[in-house]
Formats: sequence, structure tokens, C-alpha cells
Amino acid sequence: MKKLPQLTPKHIAVAFVGLALLSLLSFVAFRMGPLAPVQITSARVENKALTPSIYGVGTVEAQQSWLLGPLAASRVLRVHVTVGQHVKAGQLLAEMDPLDLDQRVKSQEAALAKAESVLATVQAQLEDAQMRRAVANANWLRQKDLAQQSFISQGALESREQEWVSANAGFKVSQANLISALQDIQKIQADKHAAALQRQSMRLLAPADAVVISRDAEAGSTVVAGQAVLRLAQPQSLWVRMRIDQGRSLGLAVGLPASIVLRANPHQTLAGKVARVEWQSDAVTEERIAQVSFDHLPANVSMGDTAELTLSLMATAPTLQIPQASVQQYQGRSGVWKLHANQLEFVDVELGAFSLDGWVQVRQGLKIDDEVVVYTEKSLTPNTRFKRVSALVKKAQP
Repeated sequence: MKKLPQLTPKHIAVAFVGLALLSLLSFVAFRMGPLAPVQITSARVENKALTPSIYGVGTVEAQQSWLLGPLAASRVLRVHVTVGQHVKAGQLLAEMDPLDLDQRVKSQEAALAKAESVLATVQAQLEDAQMRRAVANANWLRQKDLAQQSFISQGALESREQEWVSANAGFKVSQANLISALQDIQKIQADKHAAALQRQSMRLLAPADAVVISRDAEAGSTVVAGQAVLRLAQPQSLWVRMRIDQGRSLGLAVGLPASIVLRANPHQTLAGKVARVEWQSDAVTEERIAQVSFDHLPANVSMGDTAELTLSLMATAPTLQIPQASVQQYQGRSGVWKLHANQLEFVDVELGAFSLDGWVQVRQGLKIDDEVVVYTEKSLTPNTRFKRVSALVKKAQP
């Protein structure tokens, strides 16, 4: 029978050190390492009044803007204004090359003068035909009385009747010529008016007091009909085109007060209100669109500025609320991690309105004093070991 090796003090010391190292590694693994419990903060469901709000982002746009260009394809002759310049209503902004429009207007004027002369001739012919018909009618009636008294032959009566028929036909021809002459004048006048309008469109005038926001064509370039040469905007009509997630747009209506923070000046909060809610939403981004006007237009605001907006709704009666940060996504579901008996359970909840102070209404799924996870340093599962802390401290990056 073999004898067991006798333990020396050296062996005992090595074993003690090994056990100490194993204990230390176990402590680190279960307290500070990957096996350590996840730190969380929690809050209880409260029953209190809620001041709902709607949050969205938007872009500054002009309610009144204009695109100025010619009515027909032409070449830009001159541009008299620059970007950012304030212009007055009726001010000449740009000119297009009229080409043969001046000659066309003169040609129409000459054609109109000729048509008016023809009209005067036709009117004189009509008066003459009317007189001839009247004389022929009087002669025929007189001869008709004489024939009844047998003073003239039937052949003479028929001759006078034929004269009246010819005079009446000539009168009708003169009437038709008068109508034709009047129609020719109307056509020439319409052509002249169209040419004058086209010539006028070669001069781009400011429709109102505005600011030039872009020059889309320069002198010498050719533009097609309807293509913009200049873009104008009314600076006093600036508002914010706001986009709101459809799931958080409940209560959106015209007249709601708004807080506007421009990205160009994040330290200033501007007051405004909802001026319009568009009927059609964006089906791709699932957002509703509203226009928010400024109560007082700030200085140095420009079109295209990005803004963050918060709309304030009427306060509700006391209702169940949880912090917005507690709402999580787990396996495609929206809900919260509920704590009970030191266990985690993911509970589906039906949410309502959101408040300015970071709380959200709970319509279904929780009851008062239920405890939910607000913040966590890692993703959670029902089997996750956790530890409650008052606040999470971010670890310094190496």
C-alpha cells in the first residue's frame, strides 16, 4: 500500500494561493465581470394629472412664394436682381429676348386696322341693301294694288315681286358679311391680345413685396415655357413644416400652442401655434404634417432651417403614468419590464398621451404602484440577474 505524499508547508502555501486566486476570479466574474448582475433603475406607476405634448421636427418654409418665368421658350436677356435682394411689387426683375414679338404685335395692329376698314365698308353696303329692299318692297306693294284693280298686267306685278326678292337677298348677304367682318375683328383682337401678353411675359415683374431666394437662369441661357428664372418668397410668411409620428399625433389640431427651437439658435425658444393640419399624411414615413406659424418672426431666420417643435395639449384628469424611458421593444413587442418578487417580466402596455416632463399615459397593462425598469446598462431577458441602483454611471472608455 502506497503512502500518501506528505504535505509540506510549501504545498500548503501554494494551495492557499490557488484557492485565493480562484475566489478572486469568481468574485470578479459574478460581481464585476460578464456574470455580474445588470444594473437597473426603476420607477413605480403613478396616478397623476398629465400635460400631454406632441413632439416633431420641421423645416422653415415660406407660405407665399413665386416662381417667375416666361410663357414660351425664350432666351434670358438681362437679370436685374441678385439673391437676397428685397424687391417691390411691380419692380422689373428680368427681361427675356422678345425675338419677333414686337413685329407680331405691329402686324396684328395693321390687320386690325384693315379689318375695321372692311367693317366700315360692309356697314355701308348693309345700309344700301336695306334701302334697296325698302324701295323694292314699296314698289311691289304699289304694283300689287294696281294689279288688283286691273291697271297693270300680271307679268308686271311678278317683275316687281322679283325685284323685291333680289333686294331682300342682297340685304341678307350684307348682314352675313357684317357678321363675318365682326368675327374677323374679334379674332384679330384676340391674337393681338395674346401677342401682347406674351410680349409682356418677357418682362418679369415682382408680384408683391418679396425677397429673391434664387436665380435659376442667367443672361444668355435658354429656358422653356414655365421654367423658373427667379424664385421669390414673402419673408413675413415664414412658418415651419412640422412632421409628426402618426403614433404620437393624437390631439393634433389647428390653434395648438407650440414651442419652436431652431437648430441655428438652440438656446432660444420661440412661441408659435399650429396654423394648418394637412389632410394627407406621408404613407412612407408614417408621419402627419402640420404647418406651425411664429407668433413673432425672429431675426436672421432663413428658409430651410431645421427646427424642433413641441405642441402643448390640455391637461388631463389623473391617470396612470410611467416614464417614457421605460418603454422598450422585446421580440417585436412594445411594452415594459415589470419587477415583482425580484423577477423580470415583459408586459405589453397600451400607451396614451405623452407629456413634456418625460411621462406617458398607460391605458392598459399596468396598475398603480407596479414597479417597472426605467434604465438598464444592457439588454434584458426574463432570466437576467439584476441589481437596483439609484442612478446608472457610465463607464469611462479606455
